[in-house]
Amino acid sequence: MSSTRTYLDHNATAPLRPEARAAMLDALDAVGNPSSVHAEGRKARAIVEEARERVADLLGVAPSQVVFTSGATEANCSVLRAGWGSILVSGIEHESVLAPARANGCDVIEIATDASGAVRVDAIAAALEKASARNSEPALLALQVANNETGVVQPVAAAAALAREWGDLVLHTDAVQAAGRIPLMFDELGVDTLSLSAHKLGGPKGVGALVLKDGLDIAPLVIGGGQERRRRAGTENVIGIAGFGAAASAAKQDLADMSRIAELRGRLEREALELAPGARVIGADAPRLPNTTCLALPGMAAETLVIRFDLAGIAISAGAACSSGKVGASTVLAAMGLPDELARSAIRVSLGWTTTEQDIAAFLAAWSAIAGSQQQHRAVA
Repeated sequence: MSSTRTYLDHNATAPLRPEARAAMLDALDAVGNPSSVHAEGRKARAIVEEARERVADLLGVAPSQVVFTSGATEANCSVLRAGWGSILVSGIEHESVLAPARANGCDVIEIATDASGAVRVDAIAAALEKASARNSEPALLALQVANNETGVVQPVAAAAALAREWGDLVLHTDAVQAAGRIPLMFDELGVDTLSLSAHKLGGPKGVGALVLKDGLDIAPLVIGGGQERRRRAGTENVIGIAGFGAAASAAKQDLADMSRIAELRGRLEREALELAPGARVIGADAPRLPNTTCLALPGMAAETLVIRFDLAGIAISAGAACSSGKVGASTVLAAMGLPDELARSAIRVSLGWTTTEQDIAAFLAAWSAIAGSQQQHRAVA
């Protein structure tokens, strides 16, 4: 095991930003309940509202549109479980979208995904036609901004333009991986609801947000109190929310750094393919987040690759962190129609605000050793 670790799993969780840590430490001294009217309560409330303004600023929305949650999973479930006649969804969505969609007992219509990992607008139109023919009740279209495993950016704004032609249709987007990595303006996306997660931005784990179009309300998933304008009951996580707000501001400022991250990702992919010509970058032909690469090395199981890299002191992933303990091919790659051998050999390498040239060099050194050992094994066989 290397004495120095290299962290290249930002899509699972980003290291805590110093700005978020400082904000959380300050919030520890706020003893009041943010729902209390006395001075201590007002101080806690001020922390929450300042953070709300910061998160709102990241997306260009009014603070009143931001509802704090325990994370993006809760935000997604709040929308998906709100009672729809039909739900239109693709197989590349995160499990926190797919699971509640399938558990609803309503008509779930799957949208086809092409081999590059992108959902096509004509496939969305076909799904809308099917939903209209089957059910006259309100429908929900769920389409992520960018995929957590491949980094492929989805045509959300185009889908929103199409959705507006259909009247009684709500468009939800999971923006967890895209926020802080590409510029995102809620109104430009044209969506009705959007989910965020603090820890993907460099904030703390266990806090997120649901952003609602002005004037839109859905039935709250958590009831029993008047917090968050009765949209989410329960005393707010003041410390986590403080860190979330600080991370959102820092992530927005760091958007200019994404060109550097893209260059590092480009070097990683270019040299990795030179070292192992049989390898493949999944989604390379589609627009992608600047920090994400899904790299397949046919002949080696993804789980084995993750372990080999871990022993070399490098943290990567074999897919979504929420399901990384499961055995089997990625559901995202399966939905793309990739051959099983390719899907089972794919790893995710995700860069972020802490990534350096040295980190990329460390990955490539380990990759060279691992790919080289595989080629030697094949030659002997």
